[in-house]
Amino acid sequence: MSEPGLRERKKQRTRRALIEQAARLFEEKGYDDTTVAEIAAAADVSPRTFFGYFAGKEDVLFADTAARIRIALDVVADRRPGEPVDQLLLRVVGEMASSQAFAADFGGRAAAVRLHLLPSHPTLQAAAVRRLLDFQVELARALVTVYPDELDESTAAAMVGALLGALVATGMDGLRRGRDLVALQSDLQRATGIVLHGIASPPPPPPR
Repeated sequence: MSEPGLRERKKQRTRRALIEQAARLFEEKGYDDTTVAEIAAAADVSPRTFFGYFAGKEDVLFADTAARIRIALDVVADRRPGEPVDQLLLRVVGEMASSQAFAADFGGRAAAVRLHLLPSHPTLQAAAVRRLLDFQVELARALVTVYPDELDESTAAAMVGALLGALVATGMDGLRRGRDLVALQSDLQRATGIVLHGIASPPPPPPR
């Protein structure tokens, strides 16, 4: 894959600056008292430039969600010949957890700020749930498409619901406990194993 050009690198830096400055302001001033104009000024751009990257300040907190979803759907679409569904889902989680989008989303300040804000902001809770539900529907449909003779809609929905529920719970627990990126990646892989093997026989925890 070729390196991004100068213009694209500049856009990436601007986008990342907006995310970092928004997270800082949300932490210092509070989410409700922070304006788009203040975020733009802190990143040294205009409000018009801000809206070229994000629809609103809510979207800044979920900035890398879409990229992680795209990775998951691409992995499913490129299912290997004869690959069983459990191995495909394990690969989906591995690809997402090792991606730049995951590192950006869970390794930066925004993740901790988001975790802090969610319990007290119903609008952000609703936004998180909406994104999760949309992802569940898309991923389940993608699985049915690549396993037309093995999965029906309800089975795929159950699989995806169990997997994403485990991943969300594990990720939030890891963030609360201050787990680093490598530890989070390991936690998510083990959570996937628990879903795939079943609650009755989970894989053993990694050595401490």
